[in-house]
Amino acid sequence: MRRYLIVANQTLGGDELVEAVRAVTASGQSEFWLVVPATPAQHLVPTFTPPMPVMGGVAALPPAPEEGRRLADAKLRAALSRMTAAGVSVGGEVGDPDPMTAVRDALAHRDVDEIIVSTLPDRLSRWVRQDLPRRLEHRFHLPVTRITVTRVSRH
Repeated sequence: MRRYLIVANQTLGGDELVEAVRAVTASGQSEFWLVVPATPAQHLVPTFTPPMPVMGGVAALPPAPEEGRRLADAKLRAALSRMTAAGVSVGGEVGDPDPMTAVRDALAHRDVDEIIVSTLPDRLSRWVRQDLPRRLEHRFHLPVTRITVTRVSRH
């Protein structure tokens, strides 16, 4: 059985990621562990995150620090539900806001064969600008596959 660690936040419900998981599942027995870094809400790309309504409009002040964790948890629960319903063997956790630390923490208590990093398109992705896929591969000595998500389904 192949074991995959998926690192995603805003792209977790992305069509490209879901298709990649389906393809891996179709090719043989596999299990997945989702790690959703609790990215601070002010670092999220607005087109991939619904606006946070307040009285009379959209929030103008920076969101509270716990908002990133709340959003990550909601995304994780939705993804687990969707993948489990599709017959995928999956579990997951909300991790540290720093994706390198979140992956390190997840790998401390599980073995995986490959890391899948799901990112926004290059022009929008902080993780791409930080060279996250290459850094993960170098640090953890595991193959890393990057999936670029251009559209997130709101299931």
